Amino acid sequence: MGRRSKYPAELRERAVRLVLEQQGTHDSQWAAISSIAEKMGCSSETLRKWLRQAERDAGGRPGLTTSERDRKASAFFAQAELDRRPR
Repeated sequence: MGRRSKYPAELRERAVRLVLEQQGTHDSQWAAISSIAEKMGCSSETLRKWLRQAERDAGGRPGLTTSERDRKASAFFAQAELDRRPR
């Protein structure tokens, strides 16, 4: 339900997987993110956000999962539509 990304889901998933696989070969997780983001053609901050959401989806980080965010957004827009007054 969220905003459409200019990056395909396959690219996002692959980039996150590469960070998780290769972070041990870099000085820090940020170094891995920066290196992989450059190769994948996205910004480091974008890849960091994808990684954090993947961690939440896997239960490794607190916060709303993707499906919870989608449900919340659906409920918000459905309620907004119901609250709309006819003219």
